[in-house]
Amino acid sequence: MTDQQDVFEPDQSIIDNSWVSDWKALEEKAKADPVAYWEERARELEWSKPWDKVLDRSDTPFFKWFTGASTNIVTNAVDRHLDTARRNKLALIWVGEDTDEVRTFSYFALNREVEQMANILLSMGVRKGDVVTIYLPRMPEIFFAMLACAKIGAVHSVVFAGYSSEALNQRIDGSESKVVITADGSWINGKVFPMKQIVDDAVKFSPTVENVIVVRNTKSDVALDSTRDHWYHELCKLPIAKGKCQTVQVDAEDPLFILYTSGSTGKPKAIVHTHGGYQVGTYTTLKQCFDIKEEDRWWCTADPGWITGTSYVIYAPLLRGATTFMAEGSPVFPYPDVWW
Repeated sequence: MTDQQDVFEPDQSIIDNSWVSDWKALEEKAKADPVAYWEERARELEWSKPWDKVLDRSDTPFFKWFTGASTNIVTNAVDRHLDTARRNKLALIWVGEDTDEVRTFSYFALNREVEQMANILLSMGVRKGDVVTIYLPRMPEIFFAMLACAKIGAVHSVVFAGYSSEALNQRIDGSESKVVITADGSWINGKVFPMKQIVDDAVKFSPTVENVIVVRNTKSDVALDSTRDHWYHELCKLPIAKGKCQTVQVDAEDPLFILYTSGSTGKPKAIVHTHGGYQVGTYTTLKQCFDIKEEDRWWCTADPGWITGTSYVIYAPLLRGATTFMAEGSPVFPYPDVWW
């Protein structure tokens, strides 16, 4: 280890081909009129109804963005790509922990998976504003689940897939979740982490959970409660999972998801993010700060159980029409240079 810091200086060709060729000028423009700056960014996305006001400061500190507008983050993350050549490009590349299993999904295929999951949730009575807790490892189904919730106007609450049953229970009961989506287990450092068992303990006395959807991942033997639990692959075979599913247009200020704080300084706190402001913010940062274009392949190593993963593994790359990469388990298993 040394104190030396390497600074990458891009050459002029990189600067000329980036989204932001003059960062200082952009910064000054945004400072001079931040409302106009964010309105300009928002116009790069699709809205089913335009906003009356970009920023409502009437109830500070509870600022409201794009008031009066209607949208849905899935419209911009998935639907709008289906009418373009991007429908056939890769949206997601996933690699299992042992690196032997690879799953890929084009934007068209991703949409079919999202519609399937959304139809299943609708069949369970999940509607706009209902909360679904997602306790899944880094696997393609976490994309399907989050996007399916957003598509039908439900609110997803992703819980980090290493938390205990007690921590999970706090977040399930605190959000009054109707459905929990989990897996039989997850791989971490070559060993199985018993996710379904943790969910069983967490929902044992939950007054709101009506259904638990279980994704087969590790092929572990798990207990199923016939009155509550459902194998996801079996649900996918049923007529309820088939057919198109329309994306529900919601108010820009309607909740998209809840993420709980870690609780390291007290009881975990539920942080709510909305469709309108969140999609504009994440879309813009990936474009301007990271210079990601639709032909790029992007890997963020974060977990969707935290805001970085939710934003820069799931939503932002799809909003940009790029290809996002995800790997399950430990990033240094079975050996540290597996990254490369």
